[in-house]
Amino acid sequence: MSEPQPDELLRLADQFRAVLRDAAFLMRSLDVDSGVSSSHLTMLNLLAAGPQRVNVVARHLGIKVPSATEQIIRLEKAGHVHRSPDPSDARAVLVRLSAAGDEVRARENRRRNEALAVELGRLPAADRDAIAAALRALERFDVSLGQSLRAGPGRERTTEAGTTER
Repeated sequence: MSEPQPDELLRLADQFRAVLRDAAFLMRSLDVDSGVSSSHLTMLNLLAAGPQRVNVVARHLGIKVPSATEQIIRLEKAGHVHRSPDPSDARAVLVRLSAAGDEVRARENRRRNEALAVELGRLPAADRDAIAAALRALERFDVSLGQSLRAGPGRERTTEAGTTER
C-alpha cells in the first residue's frame, strides 16, 4: 500500500469532519423529546467515571470554565449533580453525579441507543458490518489523536506499538 498523499489526507480529514458534524446534528435531534440536551448528557456521562474538578469538566467538553460552571449549576438545580469543595485543594470544586442524575443518564443513553438501534436494524447486514469495522478504526484514531493532543504540537508521542514518533 502506498503512502497517502497530503491532498488525499486533507480530503479525508474534510469528509471526516463533515460526517462528524452531521452526526452531531442528528444526535442532537434525539434531544427533542427528552428535555435533556446532548451537552448535559455528555456531562453526566463524564461524571459517571467519578467526581471531577470543574476545570477538568470544561477541558473534556472543550468549553471555558465559566460555561462549564453554568451547565453544572443548571444540572445541580435539576438535582442531577452535587458540588463540593475539593478536599485536596480548598480553592477547587468537585462535581459528582447524584443518584437522580445517574438514573437520567442511564435512561437517556438507553433511549438514544434504542433509537439508533432501530435505524441500524434498517440497514443491510453488510452496512452494519462496515459500521462496526469503522467504529473499531475510529476508536484507534481517537486514541492516536488523544495522544497527539496530550503530547502537544511537534512533540514526541508513544504509539500503541510502544514506539515514539513526532
